[in-house]
Amino acid sequence: MARLAVLLAAVCFGTTGTAQALGPDGIQPLAVGAARILVGAALLLLVAARLPPGPAGLGGRQLLIAGVGVAVYQLAFFSAVADTGVAVGTVVAIGSGPAFAGLLGRTLRGEPLTRRWAWATGLACAGVALLVLGGDGTDVSAPGIALALLAGASYGAYTVAAKGMLTAGHAPEAVMARAFTLGAVGLLPVLVATGGGGLGSPGGLALVLFLGVIPTALAYVLFARGLQRLSTGETATLTLAEPLTATLLGIAVLGEAPSAQTAAGAALVLGGLLVLAVGGPRVTAPTPLPARAAPRA
Repeated sequence: MARLAVLLAAVCFGTTGTAQALGPDGIQPLAVGAARILVGAALLLLVAARLPPGPAGLGGRQLLIAGVGVAVYQLAFFSAVADTGVAVGTVVAIGSGPAFAGLLGRTLRGEPLTRRWAWATGLACAGVALLVLGGDGTDVSAPGIALALLAGASYGAYTVAAKGMLTAGHAPEAVMARAFTLGAVGLLPVLVATGGGGLGSPGGLALVLFLGVIPTALAYVLFARGLQRLSTGETATLTLAEPLTATLLGIAVLGEAPSAQTAAGAALVLGGLLVLAVGGPRVTAPTPLPARAAPRA
């Protein structure tokens, strides 16, 4: 069920691009990113408020890292896409996320990097590259690549910090609510600076509400519930179903024509996900490292 929860979260994540494509023209991506986090944070706070009190101590450095990771990912990802293009920015950011999450999980939490995880991540990332880098004339920019890597690292740091809070016994809804509230506070100046980015129209408001409910609030609760029982590396790799979902929705909803390369990329992503989803032990309680390398409280 944990892997299914993460895969369902990835499906929700994958609806973002199609929703934006169906939304009104002229909306600024940075404004969309900031607004969706604000809406998602508000919904998560409402859900968390209805839960019984959890253990004390939900805060500190782990929460700060998670909140900063939420905000920095939005800014770095959209800036990378603007600088180096959608194809390159997306594949570097999404493809590097599982690697950063796995390495940080190993360094800070002592989670094993298994051969199975390496094969699954390699297959899925290769598939993402084929899915995203199929067009001609891709524009590669060194600053854009650096921003995309920063987005991937932010995602990895957020995942590891959230895992630490979940392992301490905090409810997924409470962890997500606190982390996204911090992220929303950090992104509020962006929304103000963009003047709302054209989101005031009925179509813009509908887009933000959808993005805040489905690929943010619902998706991250599912993500956190899976993360409770899985390692950070495995969780991050399973979310590579996101670009596969986006590709399938593009074909089914937007009428995009699939190519042989798209089919090959989809097959590789599915292969990588199957390596993780079928069989193999589930990592629920990693062996802690010595105190000097333990996760920060």
